[in-house]
Amino acid sequence: MSWFEAFILGLVQGLTEFLPISSSAHLRLTAAFAGWQDPGAAFTAVTQIGTEAAVIIYFRKDIWRIVSAWSRSLVDRSMRRDHDAELGWLVIIGSIPIGVLGLLFKDQIEGPFRDLRLIATTLIVLGIVLGIADRLAAHGGRSGKGKRARPRKTIEELNVKDGLLYGCAQALALVPGVSRSGATISGGLFMGYTREAAARYSFLLAIPAVMASGCLELAEIGEGHVSWGPTVFATLLAFAVAYAVIAWFMSYISTRSFMPFVIYRVVLGIVIFALVATGVLTPNEGASSGGVSSG
Repeated sequence: MSWFEAFILGLVQGLTEFLPISSSAHLRLTAAFAGWQDPGAAFTAVTQIGTEAAVIIYFRKDIWRIVSAWSRSLVDRSMRRDHDAELGWLVIIGSIPIGVLGLLFKDQIEGPFRDLRLIATTLIVLGIVLGIADRLAAHGGRSGKGKRARPRKTIEELNVKDGLLYGCAQALALVPGVSRSGATISGGLFMGYTREAAARYSFLLAIPAVMASGCLELAEIGEGHVSWGPTVFATLLAFAVAYAVIAWFMSYISTRSFMPFVIYRVVLGIVIFALVATGVLTPNEGASSGGVSSG
Protein backbone atom coordinates (compact mmCIF):
# COMPACT_ATOMS: atom_id res chain seq x y z
CA MET A 1 0.00 0.00 0.00
CA SER A 2 1.35 3.41 -0.98
CA TRP A 3 1.21 6.52 1.21
CA PHE A 4 -1.28 8.07 -1.23
CA GLU A 5 -3.58 5.05 -0.89
CA ALA A 6 -3.29 5.30 2.90
CA PHE A 7 -4.19 9.00 2.74
CA ILE A 8 -7.32 8.39 0.67
CA LEU A 9 -8.42 5.34 2.65
CA GLY A 10 -7.81 7.07 6.00
CA LEU A 11 -9.88 10.02 4.80
CA VAL A 12 -12.68 7.69 3.67
CA GLN A 13 -12.59 5.77 6.98
CA GLY A 14 -12.89 8.96 9.01
CA LEU A 15 -15.68 10.38 6.85
CA THR A 16 -17.84 7.26 6.75
CA GLU A 17 -17.35 5.41 10.06
CA PHE A 18 -20.11 7.23 11.94
CA LEU A 19 -22.43 8.01 9.06
CA PRO A 20 -25.03 5.28 8.35
CA ILE A 21 -23.44 4.37 5.02
CA SER A 22 -20.84 1.69 6.01
CA SER A 23 -17.16 2.55 6.31
CA SER A 24 -15.98 -0.99 5.50
CA ALA A 25 -18.01 -0.96 2.28
CA HIS A 26 -16.56 2.39 1.27
CA LEU A 27 -12.99 1.27 1.91
CA ARG A 28 -13.67 -1.82 -0.20
CA LEU A 29 -15.34 0.23 -2.95
CA THR A 30 -12.70 2.98 -2.97
CA ALA A 31 -9.98 0.41 -3.60
CA ALA A 32 -12.08 -1.34 -6.26
CA PHE A 33 -12.91 1.87 -8.14
CA ALA A 34 -9.28 3.05 -8.00
CA GLY A 35 -7.94 -0.29 -9.18
CA TRP A 36 -6.08 -0.88 -5.92
CA GLN A 37 -5.88 -4.14 -4.04
CA ASP A 38 -8.56 -4.53 -1.39
CA PRO A 39 -6.96 -3.19 1.84
CA GLY A 40 -8.61 -6.08 3.67
CA ALA A 41 -10.61 -6.38 6.87
CA ALA A 42 -7.50 -6.15 9.08
CA PHE A 43 -6.62 -2.69 7.73
CA THR A 44 -10.23 -1.61 8.27
CA ALA A 45 -10.25 -2.94 11.84
CA VAL A 46 -6.98 -1.21 12.76
CA THR A 47 -7.94 2.18 11.25
CA GLN A 48 -11.18 1.96 13.21
CA ILE A 49 -9.07 2.26 16.37
CA GLY A 50 -8.48 5.85 15.25
CA THR A 51 -12.16 6.57 14.74
CA GLU A 52 -13.07 5.02 18.10
CA ALA A 53 -10.40 7.14 19.77
CA ALA A 54 -12.34 10.12 18.39
CA VAL A 55 -15.50 8.75 20.06
CA ILE A 56 -13.70 8.31 23.37
CA ILE A 57 -12.47 11.91 23.32
CA TYR A 58 -15.76 13.39 22.09
CA PHE A 59 -17.85 11.51 24.69
CA ARG A 60 -15.10 11.54 27.33
CA LYS A 61 -17.35 13.03 30.04
CA ASP A 62 -20.08 10.46 29.42
CA ILE A 63 -17.57 7.61 29.27
CA TRP A 64 -15.79 8.68 32.47
CA ARG A 65 -19.12 8.94 34.28
CA ILE A 66 -20.24 5.51 33.05
CA VAL A 67 -16.94 3.75 33.80
CA SER A 68 -16.71 5.38 37.23
CA ALA A 69 -20.27 4.45 38.20
CA TRP A 70 -19.93 0.92 36.81
CA SER A 71 -16.67 0.36 38.69
CA ARG A 72 -18.17 1.55 41.98
CA SER A 73 -21.24 -0.64 41.46
CA LEU A 74 -19.01 -3.71 41.62
CA VAL A 75 -18.37 -3.11 45.32
CA ASP A 76 -21.23 -0.77 46.31
CA ARG A 77 -24.63 -2.42 45.93
CA SER A 78 -26.43 0.91 46.28
CA MET A 79 -24.80 2.04 43.02
CA ARG A 80 -26.30 -0.78 40.97
CA ARG A 81 -29.48 1.15 40.32
CA ASP A 82 -27.56 4.19 39.12
CA HIS A 83 -28.33 4.82 35.44
CA ASP A 84 -24.67 5.24 34.45
CA ALA A 85 -23.72 1.98 36.18
CA GLU A 86 -26.59 0.22 34.39
CA LEU A 87 -25.46 1.73 31.10
CA GLY A 88 -22.00 0.27 31.65
CA TRP A 89 -23.50 -3.21 32.00
CA LEU A 90 -25.74 -2.65 28.97
CA VAL A 91 -22.73 -1.77 26.81
CA ILE A 92 -21.07 -5.02 27.92
CA ILE A 93 -24.23 -7.06 27.23
CA GLY A 94 -24.74 -5.37 23.87
CA SER A 95 -21.18 -6.20 22.83
CA ILE A 96 -21.64 -9.96 23.22
CA PRO A 97 -23.48 -10.70 19.92
CA ILE A 98 -20.87 -9.09 17.65
CA GLY A 99 -18.04 -10.76 19.57
CA VAL A 100 -19.56 -14.24 19.30
CA LEU A 101 -20.67 -13.93 15.67
CA GLY A 102 -17.39 -12.29 14.66
CA LEU A 103 -15.49 -15.36 15.83
CA LEU A 104 -17.99 -17.85 14.37
CA PHE A 105 -18.06 -16.23 10.92
CA LYS A 106 -14.45 -15.01 10.73
CA ASP A 107 -13.67 -16.91 7.51
CA GLN A 108 -16.80 -15.63 5.76
CA ILE A 109 -16.13 -12.06 6.86
CA GLU A 110 -12.62 -12.22 5.43
CA GLY A 111 -13.76 -13.73 2.11
CA PRO A 112 -17.29 -14.18 0.70
CA PHE A 113 -18.79 -11.23 2.61
CA ARG A 114 -16.52 -8.84 0.67
CA ASP A 115 -18.21 -9.71 -2.66
CA LEU A 116 -19.34 -6.44 -4.30
CA ARG A 117 -22.76 -7.90 -5.11
CA LEU A 118 -23.40 -8.64 -1.44
CA ILE A 119 -22.20 -5.16 -0.50
CA ALA A 120 -24.60 -3.63 -3.06
CA THR A 121 -27.46 -5.72 -1.66
CA THR A 122 -26.81 -4.74 1.95
CA LEU A 123 -26.44 -1.07 1.02
CA ILE A 124 -29.88 -1.09 -0.59
CA VAL A 125 -31.73 -3.32 1.87
CA LEU A 126 -30.41 -1.65 5.03
CA GLY A 127 -30.91 1.73 3.40
CA ILE A 128 -34.61 0.94 2.98
CA VAL A 129 -34.77 -0.33 6.57
CA LEU A 130 -33.19 2.91 7.81
CA GLY A 131 -35.68 4.89 5.75
CA ILE A 132 -38.65 3.06 7.27
CA ALA A 133 -37.26 3.47 10.79
CA ASP A 134 -36.68 7.18 10.17
CA ARG A 135 -40.26 7.67 8.94
CA LEU A 136 -41.56 5.96 12.07
CA ALA A 137 -39.44 8.26 14.20
CA ALA A 138 -40.77 11.30 12.36
CA HIS A 139 -44.39 10.26 12.99
CA GLY A 140 -44.13 9.05 16.58
CA GLY A 141 -44.13 5.31 15.82
CA ARG A 142 -44.89 4.12 19.36
CA SER A 143 -48.67 3.94 19.23
CA GLY A 144 -51.32 2.13 17.26
CA LYS A 145 -53.49 3.58 14.51
CA GLY A 146 -55.71 6.40 15.71
CA LYS A 147 -53.94 6.65 19.05
CA ARG A 148 -51.93 9.59 20.26
CA ALA A 149 -48.21 9.00 19.79
CA ARG A 150 -46.22 8.72 23.00
CA PRO A 151 -42.95 10.61 23.44
CA ARG A 152 -40.00 8.67 22.08
CA LYS A 153 -37.61 7.09 24.56
CA THR A 154 -34.39 8.64 25.77
CA ILE A 155 -31.18 6.79 26.63
CA GLU A 156 -32.22 6.90 30.30
CA GLU A 157 -35.00 4.42 29.45
CA LEU A 158 -32.63 1.82 28.01
CA ASN A 159 -33.10 -1.64 29.53
CA VAL A 160 -31.50 -5.08 29.23
CA LYS A 161 -33.82 -6.30 26.48
CA ASP A 162 -33.28 -3.20 24.35
CA GLY A 163 -29.54 -3.27 25.04
CA LEU A 164 -29.33 -6.84 23.74
CA LEU A 165 -31.44 -5.98 20.68
CA TYR A 166 -29.09 -3.08 19.97
CA GLY A 167 -26.22 -5.56 20.20
CA CYS A 168 -27.88 -7.92 17.71
CA ALA A 169 -28.37 -5.01 15.32
CA GLN A 170 -24.70 -4.04 15.69
CA ALA A 171 -23.64 -7.62 14.85
CA LEU A 172 -25.22 -7.25 11.39
CA ALA A 173 -22.42 -4.80 10.59
CA LEU A 174 -19.99 -7.70 10.32
CA VAL A 175 -21.20 -7.78 6.71
CA PRO A 176 -19.68 -4.86 4.74
CA GLY A 177 -22.40 -2.54 3.48
CA VAL A 178 -24.64 -2.86 6.53
CA SER A 179 -23.07 -0.05 8.63
CA ARG A 180 -22.74 -0.37 12.38
CA SER A 181 -24.26 3.05 13.03
CA GLY A 182 -26.97 2.47 10.42
CA ALA A 183 -27.99 -0.88 11.89
CA THR A 184 -27.93 0.18 15.54
CA ILE A 185 -29.63 3.51 14.89
CA SER A 186 -32.34 1.74 12.85
CA GLY A 187 -32.80 -0.74 15.69
CA GLY A 188 -33.07 2.09 18.20
CA LEU A 189 -35.62 3.96 16.09
CA PHE A 190 -37.76 0.82 15.71
CA MET A 191 -37.64 0.37 19.49
CA GLY A 192 -38.97 3.88 19.96
CA TYR A 193 -35.84 5.85 20.86
CA THR A 194 -35.11 9.37 19.69
CA ARG A 195 -32.59 9.85 16.89
CA GLU A 196 -30.10 11.40 19.30
CA ALA A 197 -30.47 8.62 21.89
CA ALA A 198 -30.12 5.92 19.22
CA ALA A 199 -26.98 7.55 17.81
CA ARG A 200 -25.40 8.23 21.21
CA TYR A 201 -25.81 4.64 22.39
CA SER A 202 -24.66 3.38 18.98
CA PHE A 203 -21.38 5.26 19.39
CA LEU A 204 -20.87 4.08 22.99
CA LEU A 205 -21.74 0.46 22.11
CA ALA A 206 -19.17 0.39 19.30
CA ILE A 207 -16.19 1.17 21.55
CA PRO A 208 -15.54 -2.30 23.10
CA ALA A 209 -16.16 -4.24 19.87
CA VAL A 210 -14.11 -1.98 17.61
CA MET A 211 -11.18 -1.56 19.99
CA ALA A 212 -11.03 -5.31 20.63
CA SER A 213 -11.24 -6.12 16.92
CA GLY A 214 -8.57 -3.58 16.04
CA CYS A 215 -6.17 -4.82 18.72
CA LEU A 216 -6.67 -8.46 17.67
CA GLU A 217 -5.88 -7.61 14.06
CA LEU A 218 -2.69 -5.62 14.78
CA ALA A 219 -0.68 -8.78 14.16
CA GLU A 220 -2.10 -9.02 10.63
CA ILE A 221 -0.57 -5.70 9.54
CA GLY A 222 2.64 -6.23 7.62
CA GLU A 223 1.71 -9.77 6.61
CA GLY A 224 0.58 -8.83 3.10
CA HIS A 225 0.61 -5.67 0.97
CA VAL A 226 -0.47 -3.46 3.90
CA SER A 227 2.53 -2.21 5.90
CA TRP A 228 2.78 -0.48 9.27
CA GLY A 229 3.76 3.03 8.17
CA PRO A 230 0.79 3.72 5.86
CA THR A 231 -1.59 2.00 8.31
CA VAL A 232 -0.55 4.22 11.23
CA PHE A 233 -0.81 7.28 8.97
CA ALA A 234 -4.31 6.28 7.83
CA THR A 235 -5.37 5.62 11.43
CA LEU A 236 -4.24 9.06 12.63
CA LEU A 237 -5.94 10.75 9.69
CA ALA A 238 -9.14 8.77 10.34
CA PHE A 239 -9.07 9.95 13.96
CA ALA A 240 -8.86 13.64 13.04
CA VAL A 241 -11.57 13.47 10.38
CA ALA A 242 -13.88 11.28 12.49
CA TYR A 243 -13.85 13.74 15.39
CA ALA A 244 -15.16 16.50 13.13
CA VAL A 245 -17.76 14.15 11.62
CA ILE A 246 -19.09 13.12 15.05
CA ALA A 247 -19.59 16.75 16.09
CA TRP A 248 -21.41 17.51 12.84
CA PHE A 249 -23.51 14.33 12.88
CA MET A 250 -24.77 14.77 16.45
CA SER A 251 -25.85 18.30 15.57
CA TYR A 252 -27.41 17.19 12.28
CA ILE A 253 -29.62 14.41 13.64
CA SER A 254 -31.16 16.62 16.33
CA THR A 255 -33.21 18.40 13.68
CA ARG A 256 -32.78 16.54 10.38
CA SER A 257 -33.90 13.31 8.74
CA PHE A 258 -31.75 10.34 7.69
CA MET A 259 -33.35 10.33 4.23
CA PRO A 260 -30.30 11.80 2.40
CA PHE A 261 -28.26 8.82 3.65
CA VAL A 262 -31.05 6.42 2.62
CA ILE A 263 -31.11 7.80 -0.93
CA TYR A 264 -27.32 7.72 -1.15
CA ARG A 265 -27.18 4.06 -0.04
CA VAL A 266 -29.81 2.93 -2.53
CA VAL A 267 -28.27 4.85 -5.45
CA LEU A 268 -24.77 3.57 -4.64
CA GLY A 269 -26.04 -0.01 -4.42
CA ILE A 270 -27.73 0.29 -7.82
CA VAL A 271 -24.57 1.78 -9.36
CA ILE A 272 -22.47 -1.11 -8.03
CA PHE A 273 -24.90 -3.67 -9.46
CA ALA A 274 -24.79 -1.87 -12.82
CA LEU A 275 -20.98 -1.76 -12.89
CA VAL A 276 -20.72 -5.45 -12.04
CA ALA A 277 -23.41 -6.39 -14.57
CA THR A 278 -21.64 -4.49 -17.36
CA GLY A 279 -18.25 -5.96 -16.50
CA VAL A 280 -16.68 -2.65 -15.42
CA LEU A 281 -16.05 -4.26 -12.04
CA THR A 282 -15.79 -7.92 -11.09
CA PRO A 283 -17.56 -9.13 -7.89
CA ASN A 284 -14.19 -9.76 -6.23
CA GLU A 285 -12.34 -6.78 -7.73
CA GLY A 286 -8.92 -6.50 -6.08
CA ALA A 287 -10.00 -8.89 -3.34
CA SER A 288 -7.69 -9.80 -0.50
CA SER A 289 -8.26 -11.38 2.89
CA GLY A 290 -7.29 -10.77 6.47
CA GLY A 291 -8.93 -9.82 9.68
CA VAL A 292 -12.39 -9.23 11.07
CA SER A 293 -13.95 -5.83 10.95
CA SER A 294 -17.34 -4.18 10.97
CA GLY A 295 -18.72 -0.86 10.00
